[in-house]
Amino acid sequence: MSRLLVLLLVSLELCAESLGMGTVALDSWTFDKVIDKFDVSLIKFDVAYPYGPKHEAFTKMAEAAKAADILIAEVGVKDYGEKENSDLAERFKIDKEQFPVVKLFMKGKEPIDFEETTEEGFTSENLIQFIRTKSGKYVGLPGCLEAFDKIASKFRVAKDENSRKEILREAQGLVGRLEKLEERKTGEVYVKMMQRMVEKGSEFIDDEMKRLNKLLTGKLSDVKKTDMGNRINILRAFRDEL
Repeated sequence: MSRLLVLLLVSLELCAESLGMGTVALDSWTFDKVIDKFDVSLIKFDVAYPYGPKHEAFTKMAEAAKAADILIAEVGVKDYGEKENSDLAERFKIDKEQFPVVKLFMKGKEPIDFEETTEEGFTSENLIQFIRTKSGKYVGLPGCLEAFDKIASKFRVAKDENSRKEILREAQGLVGRLEKLEERKTGEVYVKMMQRMVEKGSEFIDDEMKRLNKLLTGKLSDVKKTDMGNRINILRAFRDEL
């Protein structure tokens, strides 16, 4: 192994520890060397020492994506002193007033901007959905299971009631084969939602999301908020493309 590669790997490991689980730091020296090794990379360009809800959302997303075959990284840009990494910001036409800016890099393609930059839109869930829809890589939303997300996707595009009932039976069979209690409970939530959609039609998804989002604005315990948030994420599996 070359000395350059050893230094690069050590640098990435140290950066990963300092930035949080699943995230590495890139700079002008390492940027191209690293992203060229990955088919898909999600990069956040931000101030050198980021903080606040958007940074927390990015970190939460990175933790959820740590098992996925993608690179999650950050570039800290300084506009003072030696202006570290300002060349990268200039290269990708990023104004510091826009920070944080998130771009999805895929081999052979132009980078794609994550455009939901309001406080409400810059969430870990929306970042994950951005990765899934633009790259085709699976990253699970909190509270979701990949096998059931794929079943939900099939259920969403099923053309008739008989097809949906057949997919529902597939989901019920999968629940019965799950060994972990927590996963079985989650699988049962998917099944109940499919049953409601068979009974009430696809409009059940939007109606239920509105109901749960309204409840989330009320006074709830942290446990209840997490549970409702997970249910909303499962509902999204029936609404959004994977």
